[in-house]
Amino acid sequence: MSGPWEQIPLFALPEGTLTASPDSTDDVLPDDDVLPDDDAASVDAGVFVEADQAGSEPAVAAHRESSEQADVADADDAPTPPSPEVDSEEVDSDEVADDEAGSDAADPPVWETLPAGEDADGHALIVTAAGTYTPSGRELTGPVDSVEKLDKLIRWAALTPLGAPAQIWVVGQAACELLGWIIDPGSEDDVDDMEALRNRAAQELTAVLHATLTPLLNAGWELRGDPGHVVHLSRSIGNFTSMVDVVIEPYVWTYWNKDFGWHNRVGDMGILGSPTAGTYLPDDDLPAARELGRRLAWCAKHLGVLPGPTPARTGAALVDKIKRERTRSGKGIVVTTPGSVPPLDGPPRGDLEPAVGWTRVPEADDLDNAHRLVSIDQRAAYLASTGMLEFGYGQPTHLTGGAAAAAAVGEKGAPFGLWRITLPAGQALSLPEKLPLPHPHMLADQPVQTWVTSVSLDGLCSPVADGGTGAELDDLDITEAWIYPQQGRALDKWAKILREARKAAVDTDDEATKRFLGTCYKGYIGRMVNPDMWTAKQMQHHHQPLWRASIIAHCRWRGRRVAMRIAREHGRWPVRTVTDSWVYLLADSEDIADASEALGKMSVEKYVILTDTLLSAFTSAEDVHDVNLAIMAAFADNEDAAADDDEGEGVL
Repeated sequence: MSGPWEQIPLFALPEGTLTASPDSTDDVLPDDDVLPDDDAASVDAGVFVEADQAGSEPAVAAHRESSEQADVADADDAPTPPSPEVDSEEVDSDEVADDEAGSDAADPPVWETLPAGEDADGHALIVTAAGTYTPSGRELTGPVDSVEKLDKLIRWAALTPLGAPAQIWVVGQAACELLGWIIDPGSEDDVDDMEALRNRAAQELTAVLHATLTPLLNAGWELRGDPGHVVHLSRSIGNFTSMVDVVIEPYVWTYWNKDFGWHNRVGDMGILGSPTAGTYLPDDDLPAARELGRRLAWCAKHLGVLPGPTPARTGAALVDKIKRERTRSGKGIVVTTPGSVPPLDGPPRGDLEPAVGWTRVPEADDLDNAHRLVSIDQRAAYLASTGMLEFGYGQPTHLTGGAAAAAAVGEKGAPFGLWRITLPAGQALSLPEKLPLPHPHMLADQPVQTWVTSVSLDGLCSPVADGGTGAELDDLDITEAWIYPQQGRALDKWAKILREARKAAVDTDDEATKRFLGTCYKGYIGRMVNPDMWTAKQMQHHHQPLWRASIIAHCRWRGRRVAMRIAREHGRWPVRTVTDSWVYLLADSEDIADASEALGKMSVEKYVILTDTLLSAFTSAEDVHDVNLAIMAAFADNEDAAADDDEGEGVL
């Protein structure tokens, strides 16, 4: 038998079906109409259809019934057993020579040499122009050169869901051409706006798929939503519905959003990686398939789910997996309802809890003995905060006047909720002049009435030395509150799983999966604010804007506390902060990063030696615009590194 990731020449389905992992039966559920509401909400395989087609109700994934096997066997042109095994020594010697030459030319990244596990076998398949493979690399068939053969492959494989529908990954342009899935939207060199090119490509891809998928539809499959880079297929047999997602790897770029890229920049494309960061799949099809299989198995092993159509959906799938486990065991917090922002008296000023963005012009003592410009940030800041915080859920109670003020008094701080307070004028407080005001809504010259989360209420009452204002609750003049009846660490296990998976990636130098995890938790937390992302009934509990606001506030207050400690211990103050990163002018010997490797601790994001030119730019800066330009110029060569999961969390 030929070795993993080597082709066999004929399209022949082996006898028997693939064997799924033992725990795959967790995802076997009948259709919605025979489930109570709570069980329907826990369905994991169908919920991802809504991700790309808002408003469509997802079907429920399930095992195929054995009658579908018979359909394949009884077909007039049913595939025959494989031809005699091909020994790996029979592979063309020229191909071997070419492979060896290529390997000598450039060593692959560390992660591409890691072994591929079997955890995704039975849940996903990979199709290339050379043949089809399990994620672990076991060869199955020769080329899939027609949509009819794709149908036979899907039905024969009997794949089961794992946190997301079962997946068929089509890797490489050549595999697409065999299926007739060819588009030519033009070159990025011919357009000024990459978004226009993406839209054109997406429309062309949908049209091509509609024109070629007829054999699948004739075989009983249904499309859920318009096909695109993911073709969502479902097929009902009796009370069960089988769902499969066909993911077309060469065209994933046609689906850009905040997870996949910004404006004219291609960003992280989910489990496939990032072209700009060098973590995308290898260029050649078989190495690409091998690496994709490894990543699918890694995701199944460390997260217990297949990757969703976007990183945010992968984060949601993990939340739902935990939700199902807690529902079955009766242990742990289970949140089944959305946490929409309650009706507030007057609109909030933008985000309830904005991330901070601030710059100041350095003074003479800041530039004294300054030889380096250093940016530090919290290691996986949002993930760290998510595991620390208690979140509220249930129907909130509206309180006013003295009742609202009294509710803020608790042994462990204010209970989870929203509070309408008056922020005092910054200049009326004894605050450090070289730090931003404690809350982004605060103004220097006048009080501001606004709504804040419980995290900010506690932060404002913290001592100035810890980053707060030293205020008493009475000083904040609480006039209204929305208090949640229940609270707890609803995302503690979610954060723990991601934290342990991240450690596994770090320990093996697996930058590709480490970055993927970063996009998963940041994308999911970012999507909590948008109800349009969670319109399906089974997904509405992911709409938790107050959770997101609390996480952002928690990161902001922790960063401010660290800045105060650095000022005490080193006498240095930041010249800029954005989200969870802080920029300092330091001497050669000064080290302000935390020694601990724990999440949330400060690590060096990037640094640069201050040349005479750069130092002059800071010395001559007249306003914050000049300072920002100087910092951008200094870190110009480090921008790609800044996208690392360790580093700035970016915009959610």
